Amino acid sequence: MLYSTTTPAAKRQALREMLTPGAARQFPGAFNPLSAKLISEKQFDGIYISGAVLANDLGLPDIGLTSLTEVATRAGQIARMSDLPAIVDADTGFGEPMNVARTIQELEYAGLAGCHIEDQFNPKRCGHLDGKNVVDTDTMLKRIAAAADARIDENFLIMARTDIRAVEGLDSAIDRAKAMVDAGADAIFPEAMKNVAEFEAVCNAVDVPVLANMTEFGKSELFNRQELADAGVALIIYPVTLLRSAMGAAERVLDAISEDGTQQREVDNMLTRSRLYELVDYEAYNRFDTGIFNFQVPTLDIDSNSANL
Repeated sequence: MLYSTTTPAAKRQALREMLTPGAARQFPGAFNPLSAKLISEKQFDGIYISGAVLANDLGLPDIGLTSLTEVATRAGQIARMSDLPAIVDADTGFGEPMNVARTIQELEYAGLAGCHIEDQFNPKRCGHLDGKNVVDTDTMLKRIAAAADARIDENFLIMARTDIRAVEGLDSAIDRAKAMVDAGADAIFPEAMKNVAEFEAVCNAVDVPVLANMTEFGKSELFNRQELADAGVALIIYPVTLLRSAMGAAERVLDAISEDGTQQREVDNMLTRSRLYELVDYEAYNRFDTGIFNFQVPTLDIDSNSANL
């Protein structure tokens, strides 16, 4: 009921303990607090909060238009709904090294277990688009050093993302990953790898956990968990999967309403009213006020072919 009973410190400790080479921990991307509860209920390892999803949810493209305040606030709302650790995309850190330092502390206070910071120019673009530009190594290392120095909880995970693979190739990505670890990165996010062998090469080159991004319609194939585990990957994210699924369903329902004059043909695909109440733990609030939950939740009425919404 209400929010997580696990402290942010405990979540950070749990994240540290689970991120071992080959563990391939699965972190689906939550697009709102309710989806975080669903991820938790399905017993995944953790929650990922995508910068692209936060931007898209505001109706914006993923080009660095969101602010630190918007990201920290929404990420905190998502993180507090689950006992699972949540990692958030902090883009380029929202500015120069001093801004990066503030970003880390804001995300800590918001209850996140970790974040990743990338080496693109600001404004940035989606990691699986062409035409990306990356900053020089010295600039990126200053970002990571500032992040590592600013954190208050030593278990807050500082992950470094590099997009240089698409610009200069795999060898440059490995060299930059090594340098970022030396600068204080606790984990590495090599973006837009071409195949499993490239993930394996990065895993073998660094002695910290490596993340694999399994986003749809991107540069990487959708490798399964075992393939990535065998390559040595510690963490797998599915950043936009739930948002794409939800928006795809929403579009289909709107089409049905427009074409048929009713949503009836899509009702069987909807989350029922009883399932929604179960997910938000409606009944538990009855302990505080019997006026909140003082009714029987109706079930599916098969005879009338109507669903409980």
